Amino acid sequence: MMIFILLVMETANLKSPRYTLPLPLLLLHRVEVSHCLLRFEEFLVSGRKMVTEDSCLLKIPVQGVFAPSPPRDPSVEGGLEIYPDGVPDESGTVEYSENDVGEEEEEDDDDDDDDEEEEDDEEGEGEGEEEENSEGEEEKGKGGASSQTKKAAAAMCVAMGSFSDPAEAQGLAHFLEHMLFMGSEEFPDENEYDSYLSKHGGSSNAYTEAEHTCYHFEVKREFLKGALRRFSQFFVSPLMKSEAMEREVLAVDSEFNQVLQNDACRLQQLQCHTSGPGHPFNRFSWGNKKSLVDAMEKGLNLREHILKLYRDYYHGGLMKLVVIGGEPLDVLESWVTELFAKVRKGPQTKPKFQVEGPIWKAGLLYRLEAVKDVNILDLTWTLPCLHQEYLKKSEDYLAHLLGHEGKGSLHQLLKARGLATSLSAGVGDEGMHRSSLAYIFGMSIHLTDYGLEKIFDIIGFVYQYLKLLREVPPQQWIFKELQDIGNMEFRFAEEQPQDDYAAELAENLLVFPAENVIYCDYVYKIWDEKAIKRLLQFFTPENMRIDVVSKPSVKSQDLQCEPWFGSSYIEEAIPPSLIEIWRDPPEVDVSLHMPSKNEFVPSDFSIRADNLDHDPVNPSFPRCIIDEPLMKFWYKLDSTFKVPRANTYFRIYLKEGYASVKSFLMTELFILLLKDELNEIIYQASVAKLETSISLVSDKLELKVYGFNEKLPALLSKVLVIAKSFLPSDGRFKVIKEDLERNLKNANMKPLSHSSYLRLQVLCKSFYDVEEKQCVLSDLSLADLNAFIPELRSQLYIEALCHGNLFQEEAINLSNIIRNNLSVQPLPVNMRHEEHVICLPPSANLVRDVNVKNKSETNSVVELYFQIEPEVGLDSIKLKALADLFDEIVQEPLFNQLRTKEQLGYVVECSPRVTYRINGFCFVVQSSKYNPVYLLGRIENFINGLEELLGGLDDASFENYKSGLMAKLLEKDHSLQYETNRLWNQITDKRYMFDSSLKEAEKLKSIHKSDVINWFRTYLHQSSPKCRRLTIRLWGCNIDSKEVETRPDSEQVITDITAFKVSSEYYPSLC
Repeated sequence: MMIFILLVMETANLKSPRYTLPLPLLLLHRVEVSHCLLRFEEFLVSGRKMVTEDSCLLKIPVQGVFAPSPPRDPSVEGGLEIYPDGVPDESGTVEYSENDVGEEEEEDDDDDDDDEEEEDDEEGEGEGEEEENSEGEEEKGKGGASSQTKKAAAAMCVAMGSFSDPAEAQGLAHFLEHMLFMGSEEFPDENEYDSYLSKHGGSSNAYTEAEHTCYHFEVKREFLKGALRRFSQFFVSPLMKSEAMEREVLAVDSEFNQVLQNDACRLQQLQCHTSGPGHPFNRFSWGNKKSLVDAMEKGLNLREHILKLYRDYYHGGLMKLVVIGGEPLDVLESWVTELFAKVRKGPQTKPKFQVEGPIWKAGLLYRLEAVKDVNILDLTWTLPCLHQEYLKKSEDYLAHLLGHEGKGSLHQLLKARGLATSLSAGVGDEGMHRSSLAYIFGMSIHLTDYGLEKIFDIIGFVYQYLKLLREVPPQQWIFKELQDIGNMEFRFAEEQPQDDYAAELAENLLVFPAENVIYCDYVYKIWDEKAIKRLLQFFTPENMRIDVVSKPSVKSQDLQCEPWFGSSYIEEAIPPSLIEIWRDPPEVDVSLHMPSKNEFVPSDFSIRADNLDHDPVNPSFPRCIIDEPLMKFWYKLDSTFKVPRANTYFRIYLKEGYASVKSFLMTELFILLLKDELNEIIYQASVAKLETSISLVSDKLELKVYGFNEKLPALLSKVLVIAKSFLPSDGRFKVIKEDLERNLKNANMKPLSHSSYLRLQVLCKSFYDVEEKQCVLSDLSLADLNAFIPELRSQLYIEALCHGNLFQEEAINLSNIIRNNLSVQPLPVNMRHEEHVICLPPSANLVRDVNVKNKSETNSVVELYFQIEPEVGLDSIKLKALADLFDEIVQEPLFNQLRTKEQLGYVVECSPRVTYRINGFCFVVQSSKYNPVYLLGRIENFINGLEELLGGLDDASFENYKSGLMAKLLEKDHSLQYETNRLWNQITDKRYMFDSSLKEAEKLKSIHKSDVINWFRTYLHQSSPKCRRLTIRLWGCNIDSKEVETRPDSEQVITDITAFKVSSEYYPSLC
């Protein structure tokens, strides 16, 4: 076996480590405060500072060369070093606090093209809406203040991906990834791996990239070996049965149908389709039923081909394994030696791909017809492979400048001229963008309608900026600034989920030297002016590809069709005269210039918790340090992670912000225009890792300022000085209003988001429909808005949390910044918006039928919601524990039956739902093959068999599910921000139970199987009066709901949503 392995040991207290190394392994000893890398052949150590100032690197007593923390380039003077005081003493004892707690909250993501199968946690009023996560659904796990556990994890990366697909069976590498989950000789049951993980608080995933495939999992730490035993068989003896292949082809096809209406995926496939014939880019990497089944129908033995792909590439020479566990390294090593010993040997030679000529033809523009209402200009330049240049990061230097949003930037010029709303630049993280063949540098510009008419002018400005970069030599001070930021980010890096970290390290092992696998993403080590100049030579019109994604204004006779997605596009030749001008612009616009130095880069990294004399009281939970009519302020000093970061979150209740559709839209416009006005300041701070988030939640402006704490008060002050007196201009009002109109048009284009929107539309008393907003927005004027803003700001109420590396007096100073800039009358309680949730009547069986919004969307969705009880009283913790435990038991059998066996669709899931603190439970299936009535019948059939499934659980299995859930509830926080988000959720939900997960874990101890069965009978069994159902049936474009006429007598179909809500009863508001 020649498999390259990285072992990671998680430990709370390690003294005098000793290791023996019988195999050629790469070992990483990871504790909370340090990292050490060890390779048997040439022992190397790389330090990473994680928590405390006095942490130590472990010098492992094995033959080899000791290399301390990665050195910075001596030519860059005055840079921020990883350890400015030198490498810490290696002889010290490594210890860390065990009071890690928390839960990560997903931040708003502006990319509308994220994987559709991942639905936001109770997304408020639908996709693109302002109330994302407004229902306050809580994820299981990441809990109480005394939680002391972490997950174990592993990841395997194989140096083979979709570039290795045979031309006659495209998508085969992705299909192979699916098939490895379908049983092995030692564990023949198809769901054995997933079932084991599910019982023991774990989960798994995998993905296929251009040149590698990665498999990863996490599990309760004491079950790591059992999980590794099952995982190892993926790479030793997978069954790949013919009957399983026939079913799993449908899963691959369903996965493809998930992205069929995704504009970003359609563009990527167009770029592949129009690349040079025979080029590895010219592939259909997703694969679908057509690409795989058609190959079989043409006489191809698909099983033989998939086995050949496995035999050729799935061997130790091309594998990188990462294991993270709590056991000593020699134990982890012995497990790997035992379990992976039968992995076949093979050469350590990655697949080579021969290419001739450029990827794309020069001088062409592609116009792709969009699904959504978008105007996007994408420019791409092909660069040489830069895998060996990672210490220089010349491409990141150029991305920093081309994507800059400060004064003198290309972004600011385009924005000032009303041409664009956003711009991003750089080499993407996707495998195709960072392959061994080439790096693809992209610039994506979101255009206004006016900008769509001026594409060539915009490209002209891009080349003017590129000319500026050639005329002004590369600036060493800019590189040093990026170096300082990279070093401080590395030094105080916040931990991420274990399986994500394992996958990241496994990927890095495929590309980077062992000594830098941890540091490579952060390092700016070598200043090389010539390398930057060389890269600039590739930014020419002849090496540029142009793609425009938009809704066509007129139908062209020259339409072509990309065969896999069916996308319509036009190929146009660019006039040679334009190319000539772009090659050497006659002038550079006077507004374009290099950026100024970043005032937000910190230099003070002192840890407040190391000097508690100033704040001797440091409780486990936040304390309310201010409680006034205007403001309630919570504070907690961090003494767990000990990083120079702080998170300050504010919810500002606005007067009459949600009183009507018109006032709500004007509030939303105000927030969007304020973000637009603040963009330059916010951007500069974000480069220095001090982030700002501004969003709207019903009548509340939610402001979050978080990151390195030294400059946080200055940033908060700048933001509030503008916010207190800002009034928008006519030009920006028109641009932002146009953008909001476009967002409303695009809302609910994804079926899963649409179905949740429809459920919330029924459940929530105050709910402004997208269509209603569109009608009102069209008539809104700047005069309306400017008259409304002073009233909106005239009375406020603020609830805030300050958590992290700040003393109490510093937190009080932040409250004074708020008070001084927002010195208005307090907003009384009775003037703050309250949300009420419908109380479904006993035995309710409500149905809502709606067609998909996108007329080309073939996916249908069924969302079956059961309303449980309000989250009040002594039983609320037990009810939550029962719902979470039921979910833990049921989700894997549900997936195995409806997805793996019946192949209903790619998305098959269930989960608890908490809608403004009203508990519920949901089953969701999305399918492009079956109609919603059939899908609902299959869900009901599964539910009808659950009592037998629950009753048949033996005591050991039931206890395993309980302990797995407890492990999730007691799992340590990954980072300070995870903890902050958990605490903040308790505040915004007005629950203030900061140890809720700990209480739930404690309650679980007394729960028996009979309790779960009784819970199921009470709330999910249709014979019970407390079984109250709401079914959302979203019908795909290829199915007519009128064709399905038979309906059970018990169904009550909601045809008039307004009349239904007027006649309904509602729970009292809880938050």
